[in-house]
Amino acid sequence: MSHIDPSTRAAPTSWTVAPEAVGSPVAAALWRSYYTEVSDRYYLLHEGRKTAPEELEREVAAETGDDLRPPTGLLLVARYEGEPAGTAGVRLMGDMKGVSTAELKRVFLREDMRGKGGAALLLAAAEDAARALGAERVILDTRLDLVEARALYARHGYEESEPLTERMYAECWYAKKLAPKAG
Repeated sequence: MSHIDPSTRAAPTSWTVAPEAVGSPVAAALWRSYYTEVSDRYYLLHEGRKTAPEELEREVAAETGDDLRPPTGLLLVARYEGEPAGTAGVRLMGDMKGVSTAELKRVFLREDMRGKGGAALLLAAAEDAARALGAERVILDTRLDLVEARALYARHGYEESEPLTERMYAECWYAKKLAPKAG
């Protein structure tokens, strides 16, 4: 298995993406922001209400992120001008249909940080991390109502696929074959 280069991936703008400890305060705050947004969107769409505080606390506590710890996973944090702005997690799934596969999780950019070029950088860094873990393909699942995420994946070469995971709320599945790292 390849070693993950912990050096910061930087864009010509003020964006950086670097590994982050799953249990760090930064990771916890971004996870809470992510979960609040996707949960509120779900409940507003289906029940006409936002997530109840006890529901939010239960779900945030239930998702530890342990599967995103090295050596088989990695959590990345994007920062804009040094401020934590988003996350992307990668976890090695192993061999699926003869291909070494990694799954993307917690791909998120705070709403106030969107439209500044960070999503593409974060996605590229997650793909690099998947390659470093030995993956030849990346998969993910999402919901139909997360149209911004679905558009991002389509713009970056992800193709809709058959169901690849079984979990609540998964409505769309995507896969992308990873080209070998240049150089």
